[in-house]
Amino acid sequence: MPTSLITPHPLIKSSISSFPLLPSSMALNYTHATLSLLFFISLSLSLSSASLFKQQPMLLKYHHGTLLKGNITVNLIWYGKFTPIQRSIIVDFLQSLSSTSPHHLPSAASWWRTTEKYNSGPTTVVVGSQTLHDNYPLGKILKNSHIIGLGSRARAGPGPANKINVVLTAADVAVEGFCMRCGSHGSSRGRGGRSVYIWVGNAATQCAGQCAWPFYRPMYGPQTPPLVAPNGDVGVDGMIINIATLLAGTVTNPYSDGYFQGPPTAPLEAVSACTGVFGTGAYPGYPGNVLVDKVTGASFNAHGVNGRKFLLPAMWDPKTSACSTLV
Repeated sequence: MPTSLITPHPLIKSSISSFPLLPSSMALNYTHATLSLLFFISLSLSLSSASLFKQQPMLLKYHHGTLLKGNITVNLIWYGKFTPIQRSIIVDFLQSLSSTSPHHLPSAASWWRTTEKYNSGPTTVVVGSQTLHDNYPLGKILKNSHIIGLGSRARAGPGPANKINVVLTAADVAVEGFCMRCGSHGSSRGRGGRSVYIWVGNAATQCAGQCAWPFYRPMYGPQTPPLVAPNGDVGVDGMIINIATLLAGTVTNPYSDGYFQGPPTAPLEAVSACTGVFGTGAYPGYPGNVLVDKVTGASFNAHGVNGRKFLLPAMWDPKTSACSTLV
């Protein structure tokens, strides 16, 4: 297991003392990703009905809106205290998505290439600026308006359409609606045009059973043994799953008029349509057949940069109209 520390990024900024809750000139288009809700719907079904869960074709309809294609800068806003190792795990994951370096298969890059099938064309992820707010300038209890405000402040690149601002909250930060949802993505409109953001929280001490499954025993439903987290951090490895889910949803449905099924206010998207599936043979309460590290016993299904291993959820494949797993 790699233990290399992240080196300070040249664009890392120090915390600032105050934020507006939300720029008054900004009109909002806020999309919640109901990851936890879908998870519990699936887990509420009994294991005795597992034989009924043969995957049926599903359709995520394209609503003719803009998708995020080309080079996309992902700016990270760290709110609260994250260790250097925790930050390095997440940065390594993002860098793995568009890595061209040869590494073992299956890989995070091969997982991400499924997004190329959405209306054709690659989306290349580039890690941009990193902003640290480790002194909790807004306190440890955040409202949705705080998240949107934090996500709207990171500015890098020539235009708003080529970046995603990702707000990551530490384990001791409570966010409005957290545990009912494990993260969210949306867009906001300001003077500079539209901006796109994601929020994901570390659920290790709040609701790991909801937001860090299958690395933690679920609070409800079938009580299958939890898997060993591939990077040794249940909270952060759970964040990787949710970041992957929301990042795929953001690039394929950034403005609520891309690919999704259901109402635009609570859509099933590229990965949230496949909730709870990580390998072949998955059924409610069982993530499927995945790989196991012979040394650590950790479960994973994707290799990444710097020797990292990740467990990534299934993604809907437009070519087959089915959820596709790496293993």
